[in-house]
Amino acid sequence: MKRYLIFVAVGPALGGFALLLVTTYLSGYWTDTNPGEVAKLFKVFVTSLQYSYLFGFLPALMMCAIDDILFHVRRIPPTLRMLLVGGIAFLLAAFNYASHGSDYGVMQWILYGLVGFIPATVSSWLVHKFVQEPQPATAN
Repeated sequence: MKRYLIFVAVGPALGGFALLLVTTYLSGYWTDTNPGEVAKLFKVFVTSLQYSYLFGFLPALMMCAIDDILFHVRRIPPTLRMLLVGGIAFLLAAFNYASHGSDYGVMQWILYGLVGFIPATVSSWLVHKFVQEPQPATAN
């Protein structure tokens, strides 16, 4: 249960912030940066955080379910599990976001993929670091 709480608490916030950074970068917002624009970015992040949780709740639960399934496979070490969960989230986010809009290319695909990779990997690492779960029993 703690695994799911960590994914739901951390994933949407990190994913929303990463999505905000990617969309502002791709729109050309960062061509002339000053402290006022950075403050605007964080103001937009805080005001849109509720929507990050609204729309990121179910994807975070899905990534947590994948992490939970991979946890019960004894042959997969924690580092590989984190990378697998991050890789699956990368592919899902890249296919979901990068195929929309007029610009479509490798850079957009990678940046939007990172929107899924970062929160899934960080959440999986936090679960590994702070949740003490017993290893699954072996079948004889």
